[in-house]
Formats: sequence, C-alpha cells, structure tokens
Amino acid sequence: QVQLVESGGGLVQPGGSLRLSCAASGSIFSINTMGWYRQAPGKQRELVAAITSGGSTNYADSVKGRFTISRDNAKNTVYLQMNSLKPEDTAVYYCNADQISTGWYRIFDSWGQGIQVTVSS
Repeated sequence: QVQLVESGGGLVQPGGSLRLSCAASGSIFSINTMGWYRQAPGKQRELVAAITSGGSTNYADSVKGRFTISRDNAKNTVYLQMNSLKPEDTAVYYCNADQISTGWYRIFDSWGQGIQVTVSS
C-alpha cells in the first residue's frame, strides 16, 4: 500500500513563509511527476506547482516568484517552499503523484489527505 502524507501547514501572517513536505511511503520503485494542488472554500482545486522526476518544474502564475517546489527522489519526498504568503494563498493543500511504480504494478493519480494553510493577521 502506498500513502502520501503531507506536513508543515499551519497559520502564518501575511508576508511570512511556510514549507510543506509530502512523503510517499510503501513499496516504491519510482514516482513520475509530483505536485501540489490547493482548494480554497467555494473554489475548485487548482494546480500550484509540479515537478518531474528529472527536476522540470511548472508553477501557477499566481505563485511564480514566491513558491519553490523541489523533491528528493531518494526519500520519495516533495517540498513546497512558500514565501511572501498572501491571504489569498489560504487553502487546503494536497500532494499528488501522477504515477507511482512499485516494481510490480503502477498506481495512478495518488493524493494525500490535505493540509490546511491559513494566511491571516
């Protein structure tokens, strides 16, 4: 069984920083693209940032220059460094892995349970 577990969320003041982590556990051979999504109340889930196994990145326009995604393939972990946070960044943040290979089979579109990020004074 493969699980994605997020950590690092919480309450932060505008202009502050947070670092989210998402660790994939289980019998994992490789993970293709990993990403962070977020969903604010009353809004659809949206892509925040994604990173391929080779390190290519993609960001939503709203976070470019403020957020940085990275990953440690040896630890099957993806990170999201969030700087200059704004109230509009408030949302539940979800980790995603588009394809996980276990060596025996592939698992598509895996999600973490989500973690709350609140930006407020």
